[in-house]
Amino acid sequence: MVNRTVKWSLAAVSAVVFSSVNAAGVTVYKQDEQYVKLGGRIQIQYHQVSPDGGDDTDSLFLRRFRPYVEGSLHKDWKGKLQWDMGKGLDHNELTVKEAYMQYQGFSNGKLYIGNIKTGYSREIMTSSKKQQLVERTFVGDHNYGVAEYLLGVRFNGYGVDKKISYILSAGGMNLDPDDKKLDFDTPVNNNEDWNEGWAVGGRVDYHLFGYLPLSQGDFKGERRLTIGLGAFAWSNDDDNNTYTDTAGNHAGGSKADVDTANGVEISAAYRNAGFSVDAQYNLINASTVDGVYSGGIFKDGETALTQMALEGGYMVIPSRLELVAGIQSMDADGYAEVWARNSVGVNWFLHKHDIKVQLTYRQGKNLNGVDGKDQDELFLQTQYVF
Repeated sequence: MVNRTVKWSLAAVSAVVFSSVNAAGVTVYKQDEQYVKLGGRIQIQYHQVSPDGGDDTDSLFLRRFRPYVEGSLHKDWKGKLQWDMGKGLDHNELTVKEAYMQYQGFSNGKLYIGNIKTGYSREIMTSSKKQQLVERTFVGDHNYGVAEYLLGVRFNGYGVDKKISYILSAGGMNLDPDDKKLDFDTPVNNNEDWNEGWAVGGRVDYHLFGYLPLSQGDFKGERRLTIGLGAFAWSNDDDNNTYTDTAGNHAGGSKADVDTANGVEISAAYRNAGFSVDAQYNLINASTVDGVYSGGIFKDGETALTQMALEGGYMVIPSRLELVAGIQSMDADGYAEVWARNSVGVNWFLHKHDIKVQLTYRQGKNLNGVDGKDQDELFLQTQYVF
């Protein structure tokens, strides 16, 4: 058993191993319209869990290891494939993330066909490599009703001056029927007991002082304010209801097949003079195939997940050192109490988001809605993007 001192040392060493180059994808071939680019991200994380009244546990692991290849053979067309070898899914040692073709011939938009993000939730649309806290909050967590990837089509559009941007998407999306979660995922990474279905989604954002990219933290010091609205709807196609019997009754222990789900989002992001603030509210409704099932997040076959998050940071040393904090909460019909989390942390940027070390301390109250079930968590993560 490696003691805690050694584990901290390993975590610290890992924070410096990947800190020598600043790059965001390397073009290995280019001729006229044709090119091939390689890149990826590596995130090494130390995670310590301290439950109230229980023993501490900790682990050191690859949180994400996501190489990608991108390329084009024809004008206005490109393709990208990204996969994750840091966190496999059950029997899947490799998880497909982005896998799409893209048409760029429109004057103010791009068309995606393949495995892509739905467009719902500003936080989940913001890449994991550009987050202020080590882990996403409830409003950006696909485990709790936030529709992430679908297999289908998406159109990203912009106004002439980019003050308005929007996303529209539609395609296949599956759901892992665990009554403690509302866990959406793409059919590409399917498991045999997942509910299958179809989803539509999208968003519109208004950028008051100029376009604000999907990235947390303020490196430029320019005033930016974005207000966004998002929505999605998902429906089970009834092809794979493993935990419901032929009479429509629940038959799966702590797993319940989900019939429908939909969500709306209101979000805002502000950047200025080193300050960065992101706020988001989600309301997600879902119903089970068995209309009277109660357990986990569900009560009498229904649940309404209300999620809130407020994250902020300030660059005490511009583009180098950032202090961050966040509050988040989630309630559900089946919860006895609101599940709340408070976080504080510090980010050290060697080369902005490309090479950084993050430390986040998070206090959790009423885990999974259970009154008095608390735990504290510590995250130390180093990131290298190439």
